[in-house]
Amino acid sequence: MARRTTRGLIAAATATVALTAPLTTATAATPAPAASGPQARIFMVNPVQSSGDQTLTDAKDAADAVPASAYTTAALRNLDGSGGLSGRWAYIRSETGAPAKTADAGAYNRDDDRFEQVMAYFWVNEAQEYLQGLGFGSELPGANDRPQAVRLNQWGSDNSFFTDKKDEIRFGKGGVDDAEDAEVIVHEYGHAVHEAQVPGFGSSPEGGAIGEAFGDYLAVEVGSHAATRYGWPVKTDLACVGDWDSVPYSTAPHCLRRVDGDKTYADRVGEVHADGEIWSRALWDIRGALGARTADRIIVNAQFGFAPDTSRAPPPPAPFAERLCQRTPLIPATEAAPSSVSRAATTYSPS
Repeated sequence: MARRTTRGLIAAATATVALTAPLTTATAATPAPAASGPQARIFMVNPVQSSGDQTLTDAKDAADAVPASAYTTAALRNLDGSGGLSGRWAYIRSETGAPAKTADAGAYNRDDDRFEQVMAYFWVNEAQEYLQGLGFGSELPGANDRPQAVRLNQWGSDNSFFTDKKDEIRFGKGGVDDAEDAEVIVHEYGHAVHEAQVPGFGSSPEGGAIGEAFGDYLAVEVGSHAATRYGWPVKTDLACVGDWDSVPYSTAPHCLRRVDGDKTYADRVGEVHADGEIWSRALWDIRGALGARTADRIIVNAQFGFAPDTSRAPPPPAPFAERLCQRTPLIPATEAAPSSVSRAATTYSPS
């Protein structure tokens, strides 16, 4: 039980208060969108998740390394009409090779870098649409509700990152090219969301770990929501992040990281990705207690109150659960938090 309390972080505080909250229109299921707009060929999150085949390999970007059944077609929404991958929530700033055209987006395979451009546009747009569906940008403050710049395959290593210097996401290549896996795309978008909410967020080691955790959690959540929305198969463990990207550097079943691990604060090692698994488990627990959409509405809204250098700190003047009530309209502000909630909240409180 002691390990659960430490690992839970804010989970107990949030869950106990919010379980009594009434549902709003923002918690309703999002229907599948109409098939309007240019049709794009994309992966259903990633080919390992949709097929369950842990033997798939990159094979140097070979088109026949992934079966045709791993692809689907979906509409590219919120485009600006330019004929390129530019729209309300995302735009491809630069790329290696020829820029993708929306008129041809349904024909690209993974051996063509333009496929990754299409993946990046689709999944950044999908992530922002998910946040919009939670009420961010309407009844709640916007969370990166602006066009997000993306660069493809111009980082010459198997790594991707968000940079606040230019407010852009850069996807690398090598092994499985990063923009072939929707969970990698959305993970990096999670960093952009955090930066938009709290400029400079992650300037402390523990803040950086929280940022990595949120990126992992958002990646799993948006992918799960899309699979339900479009009726796609999910044949691997949902809590596994980056099933496809991690094929070259992990053993089966392939995972970059997990959001349901057993790490606690005592297990931190000072590396943000590893330590992020402490926080992502807390977010996963909140999701399990409240359901995905209610949990995500609370989790994302709470982040507006984080400091750039958030870290473990003495208890704040007001219980964290009380501050969540004040910040999130989903929870009645007049509803008092039980004393047990306050004690749990001080176990690990953002400052």
